[in-house]
Amino acid sequence: MNLPHEKFVVLTALCLLLTGCAQTGPPLPPSLELPKAPSDLRASRKGNQVTLTWSEPTRTTDRQSVRYLGPTRICRSVATEVTECGNPAGVAAAPTRTTSPSGSAKPAPQTYTDTVPSAVLEQDPTGEITYAVEVMNRDGRSAGLSNRVRVPATPTLPPPADFAAQLTGDGVVLTWSGAGESPIPLSVLPSVQHRYRVYRRDLGSGKDVPAGEVRMGEAGSMRFLDSGFEWEKTYTYRINVMSVARSRASQCPPAQSSVTTSPDCVNEATVEGDDSPEIKVVAHDVFPPDVPAGLQAVFSGEGQKPFVDLIWAPVTNADLAGYNVYRSEAGGAAVKLNSELVKSPSYRDNAVTSGKTYVYSVSALDVRGNESAKSEETSETVP
Repeated sequence: MNLPHEKFVVLTALCLLLTGCAQTGPPLPPSLELPKAPSDLRASRKGNQVTLTWSEPTRTTDRQSVRYLGPTRICRSVATEVTECGNPAGVAAAPTRTTSPSGSAKPAPQTYTDTVPSAVLEQDPTGEITYAVEVMNRDGRSAGLSNRVRVPATPTLPPPADFAAQLTGDGVVLTWSGAGESPIPLSVLPSVQHRYRVYRRDLGSGKDVPAGEVRMGEAGSMRFLDSGFEWEKTYTYRINVMSVARSRASQCPPAQSSVTTSPDCVNEATVEGDDSPEIKVVAHDVFPPDVPAGLQAVFSGEGQKPFVDLIWAPVTNADLAGYNVYRSEAGGAAVKLNSELVKSPSYRDNAVTSGKTYVYSVSALDVRGNESAKSEETSETVP
């Protein structure tokens, strides 16, 4: 029986679908199981330690899920271009991987800390150190290096050994012995500057902020006053030496002695040295404001009810809440005249009697109730 051509094609397609009689293609090559190289490598330097972070690969180069990972080689070079790892600076152990309920691997952050030998830093103190990582599979093969990252190769200095803190009414006074000018020879690093950087950490919130900087100068006693904190909190302080190396950018023309170098032609690399041990400070305010000065008393009242006006120089403490006014007579004890704090540096005493001499003094109070000593006394006689 001859079938029309259209029916023949339909029947043939149905046969192939139902019986699986389609021809198979050539076999696919086995997966190489090469994890994709990380592309998010980051680096930060503190002292001679460089911390590297990257995401653990979850896919292979042939778009399969990674089934296993080997160790990661840490590649370090003083050259700007790094094409192979060569002799690795270190090896990070194979990560312990976790899987989601769906079975797909979750990228996990990986971290490695490299301690840079001093000999590496001395090769090019104004240059940079280049890093990459190479993630291996179980057979010790990789898909190549990650993205490259760089950190300054500037040498750093140790922190002061005698860092100390003292709480005062004006703030936290931080002291240490300065090391003087940089011990790094100018022939090695001619354009380096050093500054002390002080950090303050709020133990309640965990917030860590720079409290200030002091440029390194001559050897001797150094001092920094921190008044940026809040009273009735607990803090820790630490200090390090920050190295700032300045060098001419490669794309700029040679410097001329009579021409000021453009800021665009200067590369500036900043590296913090190691931190000193932390010092704990409990900022409990037991410090009264300054004692009022310049108290004067003036009688007025001819033809009207007599009174004595008092004026004094204002106290400038930031936490000032107000003043108390005291009066005594005939060698008696001083009595406070005001029922509420006096907010301005003046007061009128209306409770005076003709023929008496009054002795006055004033004190200052802060917002936490700390009261200063009384001012010098002044007197006035009511006619």
